[in-house]
Amino acid sequence: MIDYRPATPADAEPLDTMARAVWLATFGHSAPADDIAAYVAQHYGAAGTLRRQLLDPAFDFQLAVDGAGVVGYCKLGPTFFAGEVPTDDALHLHQLYVDPARHGSGVAARLLDWAHDVARSRGKSAILLTVWEENGRARAFYAKHGFVHVGDYAFQTGSQIDRDLIMRREL
Repeated sequence: MIDYRPATPADAEPLDTMARAVWLATFGHSAPADDIAAYVAQHYGAAGTLRRQLLDPAFDFQLAVDGAGVVGYCKLGPTFFAGEVPTDDALHLHQLYVDPARHGSGVAARLLDWAHDVARSRGKSAILLTVWEENGRARAFYAKHGFVHVGDYAFQTGSQIDRDLIMRREL
């Protein structure tokens, strides 16, 4: 059985381990090894962005946990867009990661429902997110859940720049 709950600072290590593994499984092939290593060093580990944001009250995390540990998470927080799309009425979904062994099990949909509930409770009328243009599985999931492509974002992995799609769902 999967338990859904807010993340706490005590979850930092298992959350970071899970997130790094999912990121590498999804994107590890997408850039030169040095760029991948630079990205992972910046975002994961004891001094990484993920753990700093876990402690930042501007970010909200919801975990999916079972007996084996963290199997998914959703992170909401301030937008990082610099004018690419309007953001005033939207909440930003930064990450929705699920262990590949749990794909298709409903974990992602449940975490997305949580994000919608948080956005509504804050009086927002939409959710924004980015998804790599080559991540067909994620793009299909978001489209199935009502997200539409509204703009593009230049996502940097080390020295490489990739095209991410900015997607929006009205609530």
